[in-house]
Amino acid sequence: MKTSLVIMAAGIGSRFGKGIKQLEPVGPSGEIIMDYSIHDALEAGFDRVVFIIRRDLEQDFREIIGNRIEKICPVAYAFQEKDNLPGGYTCPEGRTKPWGTGQAVLACKGIVNEPFLVINADDYYGKESFCLAHDFLVSGKGENEFCMPGFILKNTLSENGAVTRGVCRVENGYLAEVVETGGLVHDGEGAATEQDGQKTPIDPQSIVSMNMWALTPSFFEELDRGFIEFLSNVKEGDLKAEYLLPAVVDGMIKSGKATVRVLKTNDRWFGVTYQEDKYAVIESFKALHAAGVYTEPLY
Repeated sequence: MKTSLVIMAAGIGSRFGKGIKQLEPVGPSGEIIMDYSIHDALEAGFDRVVFIIRRDLEQDFREIIGNRIEKICPVAYAFQEKDNLPGGYTCPEGRTKPWGTGQAVLACKGIVNEPFLVINADDYYGKESFCLAHDFLVSGKGENEFCMPGFILKNTLSENGAVTRGVCRVENGYLAEVVETGGLVHDGEGAATEQDGQKTPIDPQSIVSMNMWALTPSFFEELDRGFIEFLSNVKEGDLKAEYLLPAVVDGMIKSGKATVRVLKTNDRWFGVTYQEDKYAVIESFKALHAAGVYTEPLY
């Protein structure tokens, strides 16, 4: 069974390659985080890579990473634009950004016709999560049976400030609810939510979503329907409303339209949430190379 890796990279800024965190070199030979995700996905068995980008960045994106990846696997592009809306809807004057991760994945409709895994461009997920997701996708589940590699909260925190994570409620191995939780910080050996200087402890072993979803083509139908409903309810003057992927999945679960198997991974997340994170990420990749997890060059 063919499978695709879908990388949401439309959030890369217009000054492509100049201080954009998705393109910060972090590996010993100048690799960016996407290089590691693609390497791990192909190693796990995924067959092709689909980049979701903005059309005005296509040429630069191809030069910096796309053309290189095309030498090792099939590559396709989907384009997310703020003006790409269903008939009868127009982008409000003054809105500057696309409509969020739900719209991003919807841009793949007609391009992705096989089971697929969605990831963020600027997150390192580890090898295990790609293997878990791929094995699930090729196991012949139903068209509305999805999965989510579930990360342990303590493995996803930044040493340099608060982060937002989708804290999950899991029942009998299945996702029951995702609650977007901000202000998550280290608290000694544990974790806490911090607001107005006050910390509230939270179980550091909590399972969290890192926007890594293993889905099937039937999901596009729900994205289509949901996007129209979302746009119909955007309040006049709201220029920042976002159609978010976790909210769509959560809605399908609660309405009984889909199930999401949670596959726990012990891998540690890396990412450059803060500029100060970059040094720690570089050191982490150095350690992974030194331990033989990765070789040079990656491809």
